[in-house]
Amino acid sequence: MQWVERAIDLRAESRSHSLFLFGPRQTGKTTLMRASFPESRWYNLLDGDVFLRLSRRPHRLYEEIVAVESDEPIIIDEIQKLPQLLDEVHLLTESAGRRFVISGSSAAKLRRGGVNLLGGRARTRRLYPLVSAEIPDWNIERAARYGTLPPIWFSGEPEEDLRAYCGSYLQQEVQAEGLVRGIDSFARFLSVAGQRAGETVVFEHIASDAQVPARTVREFYHLLEDTLLGTMLPPFAPSGARRKAVSRAKFYFFDNGVANVLAERSGFGPGTTDYGRAVEHLVHNELQARLEYTRDHRHLAHYRTLDGTEVDFIITDSLNDPSNTIAIEVKTTKHVQPRDLRGLKRLAEETRLTRSIVTCFEPVRRVVDGILIVPVADFFDSLWNGRILEG
Repeated sequence: MQWVERAIDLRAESRSHSLFLFGPRQTGKTTLMRASFPESRWYNLLDGDVFLRLSRRPHRLYEEIVAVESDEPIIIDEIQKLPQLLDEVHLLTESAGRRFVISGSSAAKLRRGGVNLLGGRARTRRLYPLVSAEIPDWNIERAARYGTLPPIWFSGEPEEDLRAYCGSYLQQEVQAEGLVRGIDSFARFLSVAGQRAGETVVFEHIASDAQVPARTVREFYHLLEDTLLGTMLPPFAPSGARRKAVSRAKFYFFDNGVANVLAERSGFGPGTTDYGRAVEHLVHNELQARLEYTRDHRHLAHYRTLDGTEVDFIITDSLNDPSNTIAIEVKTTKHVQPRDLRGLKRLAEETRLTRSIVTCFEPVRRVVDGILIVPVADFFDSLWNGRILEG
């Protein structure tokens, strides 16, 4: 697989603290750590010999590390396979001043086991699939259809590999870990969740479509968040607004290629409804990754009122306070019309906006009634060089 320079700098992140690096399978955690720390002592818990040696006697990790003379951080890959090692990591951090970079694909198992997460002495970072700034030959149509998981992006058969990836997740991450009791009901839920990705989540409606109880649907969504396979996008409800905002979140999968496979969407292209949903999904994931990688603590949210006024994405200091708020609408049209600006204008009547943006497929930037209309490729470039999110 082709090497890609990632937007997150693990060496800088781990210079003074230990670091947890979480992310779904095949986002590139191991490859990134190998490139970032070529001189570090490495413990890959997927290696049967390493796992057996340390599982029999976890304290051996302590004995081996205190003998290491290098100041490089110690790497432990796939910590969810042997979470009791974190007690030894904690001891080494306290008594020997050692730094660690610890990766895992499932934070859920660690949380369920009540394991030692180093008492706040380690930072936590999340690795996403590839983003536009990391891919020299970026192609939005390919990204919208197949997503940007590294092995999928460089695959000659991306759809087949995506199907295999989703099947492996059901078998390995869910069934093998015992995260759900009924794999059939979870599979039905995933299909419906894929179809409804990017919509406001109404548990009762999804429960009816998936033929499972609403409380189970709620648990399944929590599971997707715990395993980093998706994110609930909270609503933005500015205080004092005349129009009442809905209180329901939206849900987005971590990769829209995965969402497409789960929803059994294929063969769509520009001009279709599915393509518009996929581009919106892509913009969400790029915004989320950008905020995470730059440690920007502003909230990412959506805005929708009971009368149907809607803005796709809000970036704000507070979900209720309008200070420093940027509103972003995603359109796949090549000709933005006045109706495409209606949601942004209505939101501007309710609260003060720092910036209003429509990203679309027009050829060049322009400004209409104070709203910046920007081509989607330009939007992604400006997002990663920092200009689009400046106040």
